[in-house]
Amino acid sequence: MQVRTFTVGNFQVNTYLVTDLATGASAVVDTGETDELVRRLRALDPQPDIRMILLTHAHLDHAGALPLLQQAYDVPTYMCGRERPVLESIPMQARLYGIPLPPVVGRIDHEVDDGDTVQLGETTLRFLATPGHTPGQGCWYDDTDILVGDTLFAGSIGRTDFPLSNPADMVESLRRLMALPGHLRVWSGHGPMTTLDHELRTNPFLGYIRRERGISGPPGFRWAPGT
Repeated sequence: MQVRTFTVGNFQVNTYLVTDLATGASAVVDTGETDELVRRLRALDPQPDIRMILLTHAHLDHAGALPLLQQAYDVPTYMCGRERPVLESIPMQARLYGIPLPPVVGRIDHEVDDGDTVQLGETTLRFLATPGHTPGQGCWYDDTDILVGDTLFAGSIGRTDFPLSNPADMVESLRRLMALPGHLRVWSGHGPMTTLDHELRTNPFLGYIRRERGISGPPGFRWAPGT
């Protein structure tokens, strides 16, 4: 699978175009909150064969431009059903940040949950539910790459001080995420690409997982009960 990064919008969010190399079928992962992603996709030559839109979660910076993407590409959108309250709050999120957006949100054609899969050409993408940052935050992954939204960053993790965030859920979600194969390349909602193995060994917020597994490395921060 090929992963191309487009960093867009006021929040400099990483959106992604993932492509099955065998067939050329592509998916957009997250949208930003402006028309920048649509403009950059339209400028590609050759034009990608976009088959679907996948959301990691529905904060403004990740899903605010969903209506624009759906207008440009008449393809189905997939998101965890528990994320609907966050999606429906996008107009309020935009007002809080002073960002002008139409008072509409995009449609969700298919609700997914932990363990569900979608077929992109010959590539099977799996959904791993990782609540904590938001109730329906999740990751999309295959055998080589994982797109984690705001669950994990290079050297950090997603915030859990937003409305509907849950630090205890994040503790468990990171355990589940770090149980996946360490070679997976991690494509986060913000910042550079990393790998699960590198974060397991070095991320200061994952010290509790290192202690549980007897892995040497920095002791890490105690950022939530149980860590």
